[in-house]
Amino acid sequence: MFQVGDCIVYPMQGAGVIEAIEVKEIQGEKQQYYIINMRINKMQVMIPIAKADKSRIRLATDLITLENVLDIFYHGVTDTTLSMKERYKINLEKLKSGNIQEGAEVVRDLMRINKNKSLNSSEKQMLESARRIFISELGLIRGITENQAIDLLNNKVG
Repeated sequence: MFQVGDCIVYPMQGAGVIEAIEVKEIQGEKQQYYIINMRINKMQVMIPIAKADKSRIRLATDLITLENVLDIFYHGVTDTTLSMKERYKINLEKLKSGNIQEGAEVVRDLMRINKNKSLNSSEKQMLESARRIFISELGLIRGITENQAIDLLNNKVG
């Protein structure tokens, strides 16, 4: 169970901080909820504690793991032999996993491919969503602003 103040990542949504744990009655049913302030769009999310496992919420990555992920982000190899359809399917699974390294690989690979040829609309949308999520966790862990996190990614991807 998470605690108030924990930095978490909600896959497909981004990073946030658990601000409270409250009992809410919704449609006549009382449940405990995590009240999470998300960095992206400054929105607040409520997740039933009983369904937290299914939602794949996880604690934000530690700084050492983040540095390893960034090293792979900057220096890892992008597979350019996959068809768009294969790549999209693989990338979607990576994003759903909620794993920071897999999400970073999606961002890296799509950014690199986009430099050489324009992505289709589905992959553009996927890249934008994956970037927002990665940037939100990066900023939360490093204690930097969204713009500083964006600069960190844009200046070093090759």
